[in-house]
Amino acid sequence: MSSDDEVVSRRPFTYLTAQQHSALYRAIMGVFVEAKQRFLVHLRPEDVQAALVDRVELSAVAAALDSLAGWGNLRADADTGRVTSVEDFYRHRYLYQLTREGEAVEEALSAYDAALGRRGALQAVALADIATQLRALIGFGAAERLDEGKVHLALITLTHRFNDLADNARAFMGSLQRTIDLHDADVEVFLAYKDRLIDYLERFIADLVTRGAQIAGLLDELGDPRRDDGPLRRLLVGAAEREAGDAAPDPTVVDAEPEGAEAAARLALYETWVRRWLGLRAWFIAEGGHESQARLLRSRARSAVPQLLTVVGVLNERRAGRSDRSADFRALALWFAQAPDDAARHRLWRSAFGLHAARHLTVDAQTLAAREQDPPAAGTPWHDAPPIHISPQLRKTGSYERRGKPNRVADRSDARRFLAEHAHRERVQLAAARTLLATHGVTRLGRLPELDPVTFGLFLHLLGDALALWRPETTHVVATGHDGSMEIHLTLPDDDARAEVHTTVGVFSGPDFLIEIIDLGEPGERGDLGTVGEPGMTDPDTEEIGA
Repeated sequence: MSSDDEVVSRRPFTYLTAQQHSALYRAIMGVFVEAKQRFLVHLRPEDVQAALVDRVELSAVAAALDSLAGWGNLRADADTGRVTSVEDFYRHRYLYQLTREGEAVEEALSAYDAALGRRGALQAVALADIATQLRALIGFGAAERLDEGKVHLALITLTHRFNDLADNARAFMGSLQRTIDLHDADVEVFLAYKDRLIDYLERFIADLVTRGAQIAGLLDELGDPRRDDGPLRRLLVGAAEREAGDAAPDPTVVDAEPEGAEAAARLALYETWVRRWLGLRAWFIAEGGHESQARLLRSRARSAVPQLLTVVGVLNERRAGRSDRSADFRALALWFAQAPDDAARHRLWRSAFGLHAARHLTVDAQTLAAREQDPPAAGTPWHDAPPIHISPQLRKTGSYERRGKPNRVADRSDARRFLAEHAHRERVQLAAARTLLATHGVTRLGRLPELDPVTFGLFLHLLGDALALWRPETTHVVATGHDGSMEIHLTLPDDDARAEVHTTVGVFSGPDFLIEIIDLGEPGERGDLGTVGEPGMTDPDTEEIGA
């Protein structure tokens, strides 16, 4: 058998599911992992026996070691160091060490145990550390001579803190959701620490808003590694070169030139740092139409607060003795289990859920008696089964109508007239607002005329629809109002000017844009099915009438 076939035939996970001695196998593998951490490579059976917590016979330890070696977790080498005679040479003495497969299995089990025990945390301190390391990298990038050691150390620290932040945030939100769902949660413990948990979430949300904006600004200042627009490329190249200098030679590459192999190693390490950096950017900066992970985490943490309060309300109702649907269903299930026969269960079902037959069609007594005396089998075809005679209740009792004087028809002409007048006033106001807002060409946002409250409300709706489509890389957007009556073109100008829009109730200010607003006409003229007016676009008199 070839070496490849031998590797395939090994079963390094077998000792976990062994019917006998699985605990001993796991303990022995733990001894080898601990010895490896102390840089001990080979262990004799006597060393393993001495390291075990529970006292085990040496023969049982030796048998377990042989089984682990057969499964590929350990490698057995002949122990010739203590041979003093020919008899000792022929006696089976072995030194054992971990194989790559056995070490990989133990690392996987350690990661599994750590994941089960991790509850995670929202680390506001990690956000501060990330911002500190980014400021340090900006300083290193501005220096004339690059200190590769300091840059590499800062990048490693930044990567570790970011990975801890992301992993702990995922674990915390998962454990929080299980707590909200009351899975793996002690009710009394939950009620005891709910206030501290809500306060913790609110403090982290505030820190994430502040620190997240700072980190996003620092990342923009360092630049994007995909574009040569900042000092970041120089920093990542320096870190890759420093790592390449310490990289061990690859035993699989024997024919390549040394210089070519080093260049390939530097390129691979640089691409690894680029991927890490892009992951960091995606966590704090929205790109490509996708929200940042920090924003998603903030939204999820905010939504968890009212959910926690809802859970508290449900628990308080349960403790106060109030009934809920889950308790009702549990009581009903108990009644079904205690019912003496199927007939009682059917009566209970009909009483609980009210699923009766149609009231005007009922099976007569003769048919029910015949079915009880000679019930057809469940597999009887319908055309071979005896017919069911029903009693058409409506035909037996005649027409059904309510006796007495009919209700008077309500006169709603005044209400319809009021609604028609109200809709007409809104239509007139909206038409005047569209006429005033139409720019008849491209203009500056700050050059719009003074707007009344109705026109300003329509303008805010249009501007909001346009800005909802805006992305960090966007320079021009086109949006249409929700009723299709107006279209707005918004373009980013070359300067960073500010604009002021004057209204009769105040001044609206913000970044200036090149804007064009086009009146597309009445929605009814184009066959639209939208509403005529924007919500809230009525004067005070109209609002008083509508109220």
